[in-house]
Amino acid sequence: MMAINIAINGFGRIGRLAFRQLFDTEGYRVAAINDLTSPQMLAHLLQHDTTQGRYDAKICYSDNSLNVNGVDIPIYAEKDPGKLPWKELQIDVVLECTGFFASKKRQQHILKQVPKRC
Repeated sequence: MMAINIAINGFGRIGRLAFRQLFDTEGYRVAAINDLTSPQMLAHLLQHDTTQGRYDAKICYSDNSLNVNGVDIPIYAEKDPGKLPWKELQIDVVLECTGFFASKKRQQHILKQVPKRC
C-alpha cells in the first residue's frame, strides 16, 4: 500500500500534535511542513512540548529541512501556501493548521495544487 503524502501548513501546537500522530503511523508520510518559524525553533518545539512532554525522537535540522529519526522532511517558509510545490511533492492531503485558512474561500487557494480530493 502506498503511503498518503501529507503536508502540514502551520507547525504550531496543532501542527506539531498532528505530526506526532502521523509520523510513526503506517500508511502516512509527512512529506512537507510550511511554517514561518526558523527550522531551529521548529525542531526545538517539536522535541519539547510543555503539555505532551518530550518527543522521543532524534531531531536535527538544516536551513530547509527537519530530520526526524533519519527521515528528511522539507520545510518551507511561504506566507502564501498556494505558491508551494504541492504537485511536485506529490502531496495528497494538506493539513491546514494555521487557522488563517479556515474559510472555504481561503482553502481553495491552497487546494488548487493538490491533485486528489476527498
